Amino acid sequence: MPFVPVLHAEWIKIRTLRSLLGCLAAVLVVTVAFSAVAAAEPDRSDPLFSVFFGVSLGQVAAVAFGALAVAGEYRGGALRLTLAAVPDRTRWFAAKAVAVALPVLAVGLLTGLVTLAVGRATVGESGPGWAEGLRGAVGCALYLTLMALLAAGLAAVLRSGVGTLGLLIPFLLIVSFVVGDLDSGAADHLPDRAGQLALHSTSAGPLGPWSGLAVTALWTAAALGAGAWCVRRRDA
Repeated sequence: MPFVPVLHAEWIKIRTLRSLLGCLAAVLVVTVAFSAVAAAEPDRSDPLFSVFFGVSLGQVAAVAFGALAVAGEYRGGALRLTLAAVPDRTRWFAAKAVAVALPVLAVGLLTGLVTLAVGRATVGESGPGWAEGLRGAVGCALYLTLMALLAAGLAAVLRSGVGTLGLLIPFLLIVSFVVGDLDSGAADHLPDRAGQLALHSTSAGPLGPWSGLAVTALWTAAALGAGAWCVRRRDA
């Protein structure tokens, strides 16, 4: 089967599952809500991150979306039916990754723009300029997309949405900050800390906004590569 029909089939799966649509909605709602709260008392040293603070929590919904979109294939023998229709496992996994990435990218960009508008309305003249803010909005979309794909790749390795979320969510909310307190140099290259540099006005470390996203992209590529290898090698 050609790639486009496979992609269309995967998109149908995503848009017909309420749990996945709920995750996408949560990305927008959680990010904007917590960003608005943080912007009410802005950090003058980093006004951009004050506006986009909610991404730190909104990413949990993006991770859940990526993990559940892939893990659902391993429940009830669904993957066997999928592979009966699409015997080329690499093509199927590529289509699944694209089907995960596109809606998160779209919602992430909308989230970034709404968050920027709300943040600037809240902080007024002390907020980031439009040029810096738009960079943050684009960075927000790219970062959320990369984190969703990282979760999708890990879910293909673990074959479990619960296992993936049980590993990633504590890492994002706890472990990354602990490592950062112990060794900021190492923490700068963790996927979440590196990617979120796009949401900061300045960086004291060796990475900048785009190089930080590049580091996150490398983590994501490794997770997707491992996921693709597992899909090809394991029984359905």
